[in-house]
Amino acid sequence: MIHMTESTTTTDFLAVVTEATADALGLDESEVAPAASLLDDLGVESIDLLDILFRVERKAGVKVQASDLADRIQGGIPDEEFGDENEVVSAAGLAHLKTVMPQIDAGALAGVLTADQVMSLLTVENLAAIVTDKVAADAG
Repeated sequence: MIHMTESTTTTDFLAVVTEATADALGLDESEVAPAASLLDDLGVESIDLLDILFRVERKAGVKVQASDLADRIQGGIPDEEFGDENEVVSAAGLAHLKTVMPQIDAGALAGVLTADQVMSLLTVENLAAIVTDKVAADAG
């Protein structure tokens, strides 16, 4: 079990998330790269994500729910500000997504990324960062 200290980093939780993802999907840990997107690259479905989050909780002692992921990804931005009437993610939404998913090319996604596509961008490393932030929030 990982205990949060001032020096605990996303790297500390990356191993936990990698192991949990591999176990949930029946993969070897070497097949779960930090940059792999959970949905597109690894084929994670919603039930798999719940399994991964449960395994992270068992291994790291931190409870992260699917709603926590959604809250972190949307950053408290109201739905009507996060996306437009066609559910295309707004500039404000993209700016926030860039903080949660630094690997995205916000410029290339501007005007084309829809709200239902956002989760497909989430990587193993992004999930580890969210777990780290959740632990820090719970500890603080």
